[in-house]
Amino acid sequence: MKVFVDTNVWLSGRFWPGLCSELLETLITMDVTILLDERVLQEFRRIAREKLKVEESILEQTDLFFQRHATLLPAAKTPASDVPDPDDAWIIAAAHTANADWFVTGDKVLLDISPFAGMPIIHPRQAYMRLRGLN
Repeated sequence: MKVFVDTNVWLSGRFWPGLCSELLETLITMDVTILLDERVLQEFRRIAREKLKVEESILEQTDLFFQRHATLLPAAKTPASDVPDPDDAWIIAAAHTANADWFVTGDKVLLDISPFAGMPIIHPRQAYMRLRGLN
């Protein structure tokens, strides 16, 4: 199984305890291929540095986490059509091109367009429940 994880889930999962951190742990434990693309990684780093004021040493540890547990995809060559936010269109395209089984996000706008070309866009809670066999 391949799961593309959106920036908001990465940020929550790496810097706060709770659902998203448990979801990431479950994905790792279940040996799921966790996907992200260059744009998500750049956005993650930018928000972590500028908005959350995360120390560089913590970001370096997070980079090691990504290297160990995630598959970094190249940026999509063209954006997906029919995605309201132009920035999101690029990451949806990357996930779709990689044949992700799920795109996991807390972004309501993206959740509202699910499925996208057959790819389910699901909330972290829904992903967690499904992986744990609770749904």
